[in-house]
Amino acid sequence: MPETTQPVLVPPVLPEGSGHRREAGLLARLGRLVVRRRRAVAVLSLACTVLVLAVAAGALNALSLSRIADPAAESDRARRVLADQFHTGPPNLAFLVTAKTGTVDDPAVRAAGVGLTNEIAKQSGVAEAASYWSRDGSSALRSKGSRQALILVHVPGEVNEARQRVGELAAQYAGSRDGITVQSGGQDEVFREIGAQARADFLRAELIVIPMVLGLLILIYRRISPALVTLGVGVFATGGALAGLRVIAAFTEVSTFAANLALVMGLALGVDYCLFVIARFREELAAGAEVDDAVVTAVRTAGRTVLFSGLTVAVSLLALLLFPLSFLRSFGYAGVLVVLSALIGALVILPAALALLGRRAVRPAATGSGSGRWATLAIAVMRRPALIGGAVLALILLLASPALGLRLGLPDARILPADASSRIMADQVRQNFGQEESDALYVVMPETTDPARLAPYAKTLGQLDGVAQVDTYVRNGGAYLTVVPTEAVLEGDIGQLVEQVRAAEAPYPAMIGGSPAEMSDWRAALTERIPLVLGLILLLSVLVLYVATGSVLLPLKATVLNLLSLAVMFGVMVWVFQQGNLSGPLGFTATGVLEASMPTLMFCIVYGLSMDYEVFIVSRIREEYLRTGDTERAVATGLQRSAPLVTTAAAVLALSFAVYATGGVVYLKMIGVGMAVAVLVDATAIRGVLLPAFMKLAGRANWWSPIS
Repeated sequence: MPETTQPVLVPPVLPEGSGHRREAGLLARLGRLVVRRRRAVAVLSLACTVLVLAVAAGALNALSLSRIADPAAESDRARRVLADQFHTGPPNLAFLVTAKTGTVDDPAVRAAGVGLTNEIAKQSGVAEAASYWSRDGSSALRSKGSRQALILVHVPGEVNEARQRVGELAAQYAGSRDGITVQSGGQDEVFREIGAQARADFLRAELIVIPMVLGLLILIYRRISPALVTLGVGVFATGGALAGLRVIAAFTEVSTFAANLALVMGLALGVDYCLFVIARFREELAAGAEVDDAVVTAVRTAGRTVLFSGLTVAVSLLALLLFPLSFLRSFGYAGVLVVLSALIGALVILPAALALLGRRAVRPAATGSGSGRWATLAIAVMRRPALIGGAVLALILLLASPALGLRLGLPDARILPADASSRIMADQVRQNFGQEESDALYVVMPETTDPARLAPYAKTLGQLDGVAQVDTYVRNGGAYLTVVPTEAVLEGDIGQLVEQVRAAEAPYPAMIGGSPAEMSDWRAALTERIPLVLGLILLLSVLVLYVATGSVLLPLKATVLNLLSLAVMFGVMVWVFQQGNLSGPLGFTATGVLEASMPTLMFCIVYGLSMDYEVFIVSRIREEYLRTGDTERAVATGLQRSAPLVTTAAAVLALSFAVYATGGVVYLKMIGVGMAVAVLVDATAIRGVLLPAFMKLAGRANWWSPIS
């Protein structure tokens, strides 16, 4: 019979470029080096892990919860002038004095209050202490029923030292004495308790998350050794980030909350990256490769995906460094350190371990054609992409719809659990006082030649809506006025009152400070940089994904799908934390607003993680397309081979984040709930349905490149 020639399918050539060959060559050389030196690398890795964990052990004590302030803002300059010229400042510690019987004007209660005020004023570290009794019966410091009065204390100094002293004074004087009960609170006491609660939540999460992740990994691998290696990489990534944060904290302020992020993301990215490298290692073994060759191929192929994934996450979190706010910058430091540590773990430590363990480490993977539940789902979606994709899109938009009512506000003591001492005191002040002098605005005028000109100005300020009282102090060649807001305006948008005070014409050059101005300036600095930060994240992530895929359309599609994940997250955050749904089961108090920095932070984290999953899935689809030239087949096979790993990784990450939903600080609850929902929706509905629907509708346009 004459010989027949089978047609050969030649797929369109995507632009690999010298960059791709260079990456593959470098990773292959890295893989071969690690395999040859496996024992030395393993010993060195173990020693480095021990060293990193030893340094990381002291990280929590080195971190702090810095003041909510923009160091370049007018309010921060006002704080410095108050300290340097007037030797005073906004009160950062407050005591609520309650008469056991009668009122705060009764002689015995007055005597006890005066004595307590004088005693506190004489304590070391206290610059100033004033009270209802020492200020001639100031109505701003007396409750509506006259059974309670306030003592306001200013403890100067560097934020950590001041808060330590605030905590000592709060513990020393809170309690019962001489016909009165004393409760402690105030701004720095609130933030001190938030920091302590965040550390407690970190340690509790550590005890829960690490055993939980190990149990999940044993179920996934059905082997103990790869589970321990994968967990070890996650611990190394977490420890590396914490150790790095401890070093950075020696030079600049780093928030306590950065440790919470480092724990979850370190374990999550370490597990993610190991899952993909080990999965490829298993496939190569199943195809008949020797152990050493399988390790090198896994590093060369899956390692490239891991590398680009790490770049996308790092880009999203690096953008936080553009904010002039130490709170947000702290998460940028943590994110970059986590990614760097996770990449070292997945591309160096893990390959050495796999080379040592060999076939004992894993169950060989089947090398089938890509049939399975995810492939079946993808094929079903691609048969009716507009109908099925449209239905899922409508559901996602419905879940995201509460985000249209997003309202940004400023934080207060309700961040804490209801049984926290400073929260209890703040709730009583909110309920029983018509105004709150501890949240007064300070109008600071360093030079005043004629104090008589201050009276008309004080009268003007006193007539503003939301102002309860204005007091004037002339000292050291200058003056400052305290503008006490009503409790009602504090419950609304205090930023409007700040702007009104700043708009009032002062007789001398003035700076507006005090905690409301500091928080308002914080929010202004945040919102001013948001367009730049978000634009940079979108641009750089698109460029990274273009380099990874060689396609123009796929990065744009990834951006749209990531924004859908974020929309769902914001919808859930508004519905739960702003509107107060589920406040009972989750144990928090809704304030009707979301603190402005949290949506920004969560955008950066979720966008990076969503792009992380996108890189994993699309890289595998692209690999299949280069092999077959068939988009539908590539989508089905690529999704089948990558989606189970992505959903497994997402489940680990979601459960890790969800642990924080049981924490005491509302910030951590928001991160826990918001992240868990966003990650699960992204890894299932969006990547499992919308991605294949989009790629089917786009057809060959998926792979178009201007340099092809």
